[in-house]
Amino acid sequence: MELKSHRFICYFLPEQAAELCQIAEVETFTEGAVIFEENEIPDSLYLVLEGTIEFCKHTASHHYQTVAWAEPNDFFGEFGVLDGQPRSARAVARGKATLAKIDRDRLMEILERSPGQVVLKLFNHIIQYLRLTTDRYVEQIVHKQKMTLIGEMANTIIHDFKSPFTAISLASSMLTEIHSEDEDTLEWCELIQAQTARMLAMAEEVLEFTRGSSVLHKKPVNLATILQKFEKLNRIYLKESNVKFIVRAENLVVEADENKLIRLWQNLVGNAVEALDGREGQISIIAAARDKFAAIEIVDNGRGIPDAIHDRLFEPFVTYGKRGGTGLGTAIAKSIVEAHGGEIEFESQSGKGTKFLIRLPLSKTTEVISAQGTA
Repeated sequence: MELKSHRFICYFLPEQAAELCQIAEVETFTEGAVIFEENEIPDSLYLVLEGTIEFCKHTASHHYQTVAWAEPNDFFGEFGVLDGQPRSARAVARGKATLAKIDRDRLMEILERSPGQVVLKLFNHIIQYLRLTTDRYVEQIVHKQKMTLIGEMANTIIHDFKSPFTAISLASSMLTEIHSEDEDTLEWCELIQAQTARMLAMAEEVLEFTRGSSVLHKKPVNLATILQKFEKLNRIYLKESNVKFIVRAENLVVEADENKLIRLWQNLVGNAVEALDGREGQISIIAAARDKFAAIEIVDNGRGIPDAIHDRLFEPFVTYGKRGGTGLGTAIAKSIVEAHGGEIEFESQSGKGTKFLIRLPLSKTTEVISAQGTA
């Protein structure tokens, strides 16, 4: 946007506005550039012309906590300009940002010559901004407390479940030895082993998510193979849910953590089953190559995602009309996709179902498979 049309400039009378535009220094900042540090002595006011600015405070745990954001047409640094006290937060450019910098001393001179209505407009903005910042900060504190509580619960589950799961695993191993020639028994015991390991892994993943970290054990994974495994693990669940499950996958290889991908399918397919609300329905997973990505579509013909949560679907604790829902399923799914360098998006219509589209970078191994297939 143009400097002369910025909200801050428009507060002033035409003569003062022209003077402010003349003394302002326009500067462009790259991603991650620090505009000023917390506790720095203030020397300027900043007007945002393009891009986004993040404000964060240093915490006792030596991390930075985001407290506010500034977008085009916003301005910041006014507290330090008005009271001369050190900066209360760190300002960092998120993406390319263009700012207009106005020297503190020159600005104070202009304010002293300004009529009362200009000062009133400025203070009205400051009060509104303080209210908005306070609301955002409270939301972040509540979010942090929720994540801490869920993390403690996940840790307790992992601790308490290890002993009975170990016993189940040993029992299924003994049954495997006793009935080593019975193929059905071997298959069921294998399923028991896989499901117990999977339950512990799910609790571990929730714990990782609450800590904001994701440990990946990546290796070349064939999507067709892993989707077949996923179908086998969920065959009984899907059958009892009256769901027709379709998988069509090309021989695509991605560098991925197999358990994390299974959790990804589980979260999205589980939500789709709930969206069918007990009635007969269909869920399909289709994986195909598109450029250098594996494109995976998960499609259902359920009731669709409510419009009220479309914009916040991938945020933690966002849920709508689900009994016992935590609102973590899609948030964890998104974190898994992004940890693998991929992208996730969705399309949904009320009463017509939902389609999730996931893009994961293909491994070079896929190129070898493709070459062999055309040889």
